[in-house]
Amino acid sequence: MEGDFLPLELRVPSRQEVAGLMMRWQQPLVIDGEVRTCPGCGAYRDWIVFCLRDDSVWLRCRAGHETKELGLDAAWYNRHSGPVDRFHPTLEEGLRHLGH
Repeated sequence: MEGDFLPLELRVPSRQEVAGLMMRWQQPLVIDGEVRTCPGCGAYRDWIVFCLRDDSVWLRCRAGHETKELGLDAAWYNRHSGPVDRFHPTLEEGLRHLGH
């Protein structure tokens, strides 16, 4: 659905240069009426949400467990994320910036 995406002038320029985008999601994540929990440790809040170039969405808990979230897509990410405020040369630097 084209209406789910930001206008071209507000999208990240040259998305091919980055592996993906990330944002912090502190509250519980509810998808289709169900609170998502980490399959590794049971955490249910304080996620880092990644949107990768292939439009897949991944969740990372504070313990570092990562899981692909099939119930979310790039359109969801674009609706819920704020503007990109900076780019990080490494994943670790991005995680530090977001407090993980």
